[in-house]
Amino acid sequence: MWSDITEVPHVRIGQEADLVVVAPATADLLARAATGQADDLLTNVLLTARCPVVMAPAMHTEMYEHPATQANISTLTERGVHVVPPASGRLTGRDSGPGRLPEPEQLFEICRRELERSGAAAPAPPAARGALAGRRVVVSAGGTREPLDPVRFLGNRSSGKQGYALARVAAARGAEVVLVTTSGLEVPAGVRAVPVETALQMESAVRAEAAEADVVVMAAAVADFRPAAYTGHKIKKTHGVGADGSADESAPAVALVRNPDILAGLVAARGGSGSPVVVGFAAETGDADGSVLEHGRAKLARKGCDVLVVNEVGADLTFGKDENTVHVLRRGSEAVLDVGPATKDAVAAAVWDVVTDLL
Repeated sequence: MWSDITEVPHVRIGQEADLVVVAPATADLLARAATGQADDLLTNVLLTARCPVVMAPAMHTEMYEHPATQANISTLTERGVHVVPPASGRLTGRDSGPGRLPEPEQLFEICRRELERSGAAAPAPPAARGALAGRRVVVSAGGTREPLDPVRFLGNRSSGKQGYALARVAAARGAEVVLVTTSGLEVPAGVRAVPVETALQMESAVRAEAAEADVVVMAAAVADFRPAAYTGHKIKKTHGVGADGSADESAPAVALVRNPDILAGLVAARGGSGSPVVVGFAAETGDADGSVLEHGRAKLARKGCDVLVVNEVGADLTFGKDENTVHVLRRGSEAVLDVGPATKDAVAAAVWDVVTDLL
């Protein structure tokens, strides 16, 4: 008997928890949790918990891939448990494959997001929780790749981190989120990803998803140009024979054509309806013709979007980093919201605060 029977500790732990994390979660534990067993303290806690539950399976590949384990994972997922896919790599002995416990930093980030979604712990103010509930938002992320041949492409340095942060924060605030992405980053919990590669593919996907959206955020770095022609084989360094019969070692000329302006197209497609709210991003460096902010204001006027997020880019700035510095501009207003240097999640929260006001 417990010394204080009125508390019933094996029940109280689950009732009072803000988050339950099982890491590692063995095949045996997954099976017992899926069938509702309560033969030890942990499974008692899982049955009484009404908070988010995160489980991180870790076991040999054969055990993880067994139909019984996969069925148990499906059952738990249907009940709302966040089951984290295992990492791939070295297991025990010479074995290697999916089944490794993810890195602690990755698990920590997943747990933080679950707490934000539940409202148990959120850096955003309480008023922001659920502020996008019932809203459908589309976010684009990453840099497009425009193929030149089967090996080469034209691209840029965008990692997609800011777009993923925007999707993550929107989901935490209750939105239905679609992420049109070229990036291979882990898709945030509760977000549906649509993978694309080129600007034309992104335009098609964004237009299709925007048809029923309340907000579209074009955070992707879309290539302005693409090769006019695609070569079906690798272009050789020596690509021909000169007039004298020697190898032609000059560089081939690559003709370019303009890609569509997806942001301007979204504004034109909605006409005068004002829906969806359209948010653009502008990566600027500043030059002899104007500052970052001046270039941003000119672009806002040209594009006609509702909000333009101007971010400062350059050597060791923004691309691939976890921090960003932005200036948020609104159509019809001279006010500027300066954010940063700050984490990309903090930048995302500031952007969604502005969008929520517009909605």
